[in-house]
Amino acid sequence: MKLYGIAQSRAFRNLWMLEELGVPYEHVKVGFQNMKVVDPSLHALNPNRKVPTLDDGGTVLFESLAINLYLAEKTGGPLKWANAAEAGRCYQWTLWAGTEMEPKSQAFGYAKFMAPEPRDPKAIAAAAEAMAPQLGVLDGALAGKSWLAADRFTVADLNVAAVLYRLLWFDGLGAYANAKAWMDRCWGRPAAVKARKMREG
Repeated sequence: MKLYGIAQSRAFRNLWMLEELGVPYEHVKVGFQNMKVVDPSLHALNPNRKVPTLDDGGTVLFESLAINLYLAEKTGGPLKWANAAEAGRCYQWTLWAGTEMEPKSQAFGYAKFMAPEPRDPKAIAAAAEAMAPQLGVLDGALAGKSWLAADRFTVADLNVAAVLYRLLWFDGLGAYANAKAWMDRCWGRPAAVKARKMREG
């Protein structure tokens, strides 16, 4: 099993998943030049010319969140859904993360970390405010619960927490007590700590 991409990309989500599962894999560190992936070996696998890309013995997949769902399905164990209801929630929260949450968290990350200096406090505050409805949904879903899809940590929690990576530096997360406690549980896992070391050094 080969995972193409660097930890400073969305491949980070898959590295966390692979470390959780404890399966052997080869990490092929394909990165960027001028924000583009130029490695021809990657182009031959992924028509989007993007990372991450997974090659599992000829089964080639792209899209980081879909790769994690595939890995859960293939490997089984506690990160996989145990029944149709759990499966539905794993897919629901994964799609929610990609469509509802990621554009907002990306905008926050850009305003806080990537915008040209000097960074505009008003732009950062506006990006933070724009996340409020989605964070309210997440916080409400976790009321009285430890995890999103089941009574244990699953691929749903991993996918959503990975999308919310930038919010580890969001001071306002404390206003959402359930979501903050859940983030702490997710990111305190040994595999998450290892993945962060790969990304952050």
